[in-house]
Amino acid sequence: MSSFIKITVRNFLKGPTTDPYPFGETFVPDDLRGKPIVNEDACTACGTCENVCPSNAISIKKDGDTYTHTIWYNTCCYCGNCEFFCPTGAIFLTNDFHTANVEEEKYGFTHIAKIQEVECTMCKAKFVSATKELLDRAYKNIDEKAAKLTNLCPSCRKKSAFERVYR
Repeated sequence: MSSFIKITVRNFLKGPTTDPYPFGETFVPDDLRGKPIVNEDACTACGTCENVCPSNAISIKKDGDTYTHTIWYNTCCYCGNCEFFCPTGAIFLTNDFHTANVEEEKYGFTHIAKIQEVECTMCKAKFVSATKELLDRAYKNIDEKAAKLTNLCPSCRKKSAFERVYR
C-alpha cells in the first residue's frame, strides 16, 4: 500500500506526462503520411495521380485553358500512391494530420490547384508544357535548344525534331 501512495504523490508533484495536443505542440514523425498537396508549378495535369488513387479522391478537370486539380481529403485514404507515381514529384504528402472538420465544411475540405496552359511559340495552340521538375527527373543536363522545345506544342515539337534530323 505504501508504494501506491509513493507513486500517487510522485505523479501529483511531477504533473501530467501526456501530450498537450490539441492545446499545444505534439510529436509528428517525419515520415507521417498526412494530407497531400500539389505544387502548381510542377504539375503537368497528366492524370497519373487520378488514375492510381484507390479511393478516387483526386479529380482533374479542364475548364477553358486551366486544369483544376482537386484532392478531396474526406475521401483520401492517405496511401501515398499519388506521391509515389507522380512523374514530376508535384504531389506530395505533408506531415499535416489535422483532418477533423465540421459537417458544414465536409464538401469544402479539399486542396485545389490550378494548372495553366501555355501558348505554343510556333502555332499559338494551348497546351500544358513540360515543367522544370519533369525535365530535371528525365534528363541530367538540358541545353538551351532542348529548353526551347518545352515552349512548343507536341505537334510543333515533332515537326521541329523531324526538321533537325532530316536537314
